[in-house]
Amino acid sequence: MNKTFGLLYYLKKSKVNTQGKAPIYLRITIDGKRAEISAKRSIEIEKWSNQSNRAIGRNETVRELNSYLDILTSKAYQHHRELLEEDKDVTAEILKNKILGIEAKERTLITMFKNHNTKVEKLVGKDFSAGTLERYKTVKKHLEQFLKEEYKISDIGIKKIDHQFITDFEYFLKTTRNCGHNSTIKYIKNFKKIVRIALANKWINNDPFLNYKVQLKEVERQFLTEEEIQEMLSKELYTPRLELVRDVFIFCCFTGLAYSDVKKLTKNNLVIGIDGEKWIKTKRTKTDTRSNIPLLPTALEIIKKYENNPVVVTKEVLLPVLSNQKSNAYLKEIADLCKINKNLTTHLARHTFATTVTLTNGVPLESVSKMLGHKSIKTTQHYAKIIDRKVSDDMALLKQKFNQKKTEENNNLNKAN
Repeated sequence: MNKTFGLLYYLKKSKVNTQGKAPIYLRITIDGKRAEISAKRSIEIEKWSNQSNRAIGRNETVRELNSYLDILTSKAYQHHRELLEEDKDVTAEILKNKILGIEAKERTLITMFKNHNTKVEKLVGKDFSAGTLERYKTVKKHLEQFLKEEYKISDIGIKKIDHQFITDFEYFLKTTRNCGHNSTIKYIKNFKKIVRIALANKWINNDPFLNYKVQLKEVERQFLTEEEIQEMLSKELYTPRLELVRDVFIFCCFTGLAYSDVKKLTKNNLVIGIDGEKWIKTKRTKTDTRSNIPLLPTALEIIKKYENNPVVVTKEVLLPVLSNQKSNAYLKEIADLCKINKNLTTHLARHTFATTVTLTNGVPLESVSKMLGHKSIKTTQHYAKIIDRKVSDDMALLKQKFNQKKTEENNNLNKAN
């Protein structure tokens, strides 16, 4: 799109010196926006023509001044033409910097990502979780590999990011990095944040994500059944580490807390609730939302079991939780011992609480959402969709009612006959 462009020389009369001379300024106007630079020359006010924007007279001094202004004008037009030919942004400020020899620093993707991640790192524990920082670091690493393999470069100007770049990166994640669809989309969302920063700061004019539309695929979340929970509870585990991991996992099954939330629990999080019973009150690490959970008997028994544990006593935590990596490794052993053919992870316990422990037993969706610390009830509704057993049980009750009604009708018919 063509932009209006104008140059105007004028005297800055507010800065007249002791010799009665005013400095000459060049005003650049592009699309109604102005920038000005000093011409580094001055002249008596009466020797300046506002009509011709030049000095008046025929002496050598005047001729040299006007010749200098002509050269400065040619320089401005030349830089304006170069910006257009290079398909770069053309603004009054950019042209001003060009004339002055100040090159605008090109914003690059990886440099922006590094700066962003440095800021996030300083806000871990305040505005961000450690897990969020790791995700951003992973995306930066994937982008670096993508640029190296596909473009043979280590960085790229943020203005060069376009729709093709995004779709190529998506393809790279799914093929070279072998990421699943949902993981790929989450990585691209993290990448999109850097583009949003560039847009907000007007470092780019167009959003390359404007026509990029993708959706997460709905994933069927695994969870334990009542029988599998009971199998884990009753299984005799002869190794203390396995027993501890099993107990913490079961605690999560009956509280809905994520691993990171259980690990940071202290005795201060154990409070007396509105009903006079013991509750867990905490904030979710991931979303910083409040979770208030009435404790079920099984969860209370596990807390009591470990109340004299050395780690619990010295660190004043509620449970002696192992690292997430070790916990997940040991859960695989426990699954084999209990003959549970599922990918047992610490997070599967949270799904179990949402489904088998609460929703299946008639706890309203709104209450489950509040205990899980979800920001939106839509997140909780994903669990409600996968409870086939509850659907089966509800339909069995409905069938029973229909059968009972049919029996009553038959009995009444027989009596009438």
